[in-house]
Amino acid sequence: MGFVAARVLEAALIFAGVAALLTVLQMRTLGAEASVMSRGLVMLYDRLFLISQSFIPAVNGLLLGTLLYQSRLVPRLLPIIGIVGASTLVAGDVAVLFGVIGQHAPLAGISAIPIALWEFSLGVYLTVKVFKENSIILAE
Repeated sequence: MGFVAARVLEAALIFAGVAALLTVLQMRTLGAEASVMSRGLVMLYDRLFLISQSFIPAVNGLLLGTLLYQSRLVPRLLPIIGIVGASTLVAGDVAVLFGVIGQHAPLAGISAIPIALWEFSLGVYLTVKVFKENSIILAE
């Protein structure tokens, strides 16, 4: 349930960020007096992007990685990559929030590589091999 709730929250925040950017586009027709408000909306989008497309996927990775590790539905290495990747992504997000690194800095992008690798490898594994038949959940 936590995973589903986190995915719904992620989608809602992404839509809020898109609405902020669409508002900026519409405010361009108002001229110079709307530039301050436009900058504020862009800053809002940057923070929403950090939370919705970086921090919440890390939480999802921790939730799903832990579930897959305990249930043994996939080989143990895949959930471990997800848990480690989520930890590095959270560390990168915290560094961005406290101003240690910039949101668009190379180090912020590098911190997302392990979780991206996990998501890609998990998708490929589940497409090719599906779940293990001798897992704890499927054996019952």
